[in-house]
Amino acid sequence: MQNISTLTVRRKPGYLPHRGVLIAGNQSFDCLLGRSGIGVNKLEGDGKTPIGHFSLLYGFYRKDRIHLPTNRLAMRVIGSSDGWCDAPEHPNYNELIKRPFKASHEAMSRVDHLYDICLVMDYNIFPRARYRGSAIFFHLASMEGKATEGCIALPLPVMQKLLPRLARNVTIQVVG
Repeated sequence: MQNISTLTVRRKPGYLPHRGVLIAGNQSFDCLLGRSGIGVNKLEGDGKTPIGHFSLLYGFYRKDRIHLPTNRLAMRVIGSSDGWCDAPEHPNYNELIKRPFKASHEAMSRVDHLYDICLVMDYNIFPRARYRGSAIFFHLASMEGKATEGCIALPLPVMQKLLPRLARNVTIQVVG
């Protein structure tokens, strides 16, 4: 299977704003987007999947739930104390943190399986700006097809199929 350099994501025409299509080479897959669809000028909590070009940096996975396929990304096992800070005023905003943590954050070891495979996109990381959005990941879709908070989500079988073809600096191009 050939490696991929760019994934293109767009809204699925004629569907709810959180329904999208991810194009990888000559294949396309249904995906889930933020509850507010795709948009510019992303802000913390607005539910938008940001428009732009974002490199894949690294990923996380739940070793207790997932057999990780061979891949070329740096992948880290999610621990029970791992979290991601979503408090815009905190110095660790939009960064991996260790729990317990006093500021607002989300647990990476989720009960709902969404982060069983979770890839970090370079959105608001280098450089980082307060209130521009945090935890914009490429992760697993909910079984119910629920919108994300601004991420891009795929069903587990699709993610397992794509993961071996991805590497650091693969670009995710989100178009309006």
